[in-house]
Amino acid sequence: MSEKNKEKPVHLTKEGLEKLQNEFNERTGALRREISDRLEEARKQGDLSENSEYDDAKEAQRVNEEAIVELQKKLDNYVIIDEDSDTSTVKMGHRVTLIDCEYNEEEEYYIVGSSEADPLNNRISNESPVGAAILGHKKGETVDVKTQFGVIKYKIKKIRAAGN
Repeated sequence: MSEKNKEKPVHLTKEGLEKLQNEFNERTGALRREISDRLEEARKQGDLSENSEYDDAKEAQRVNEEAIVELQKKLDNYVIIDEDSDTSTVKMGHRVTLIDCEYNEEEEYYIVGSSEADPLNNRISNESPVGAAILGHKKGETVDVKTQFGVIKYKIKKIRAAGN
């Protein structure tokens, strides 16, 4: 089994992939060089045992290298979310307008992979309670979403492709 198959696939939009690649390039390029320069300057100050600049730079290096490893894992195991124009059922990459049946409030969500989820900006994961519950359902259907606060009923009002 290849290394790529050991990890759960990371579902990304094209925009999300570009963002990850840019962050990876920044961390492996300019940021890594900046930290290296900071370490070099701190070493020139002599005794490293009580050198806070050196300690800070080493911590920044550790954090950056850990982030690089995580980004590399995602970049080695991503699947692009298909920008499917077939909006007969809810799929990842779709924007979905829901009506909360209890409060008659309208909510719109963009269904993305977990690494791009941002609930404050209505980008929900396919693994979230709402995302998982509405996948595969059609416009007009009512869906029960099990949450920690109980069951919420949503009616699917509109399904559209992300670009529309």
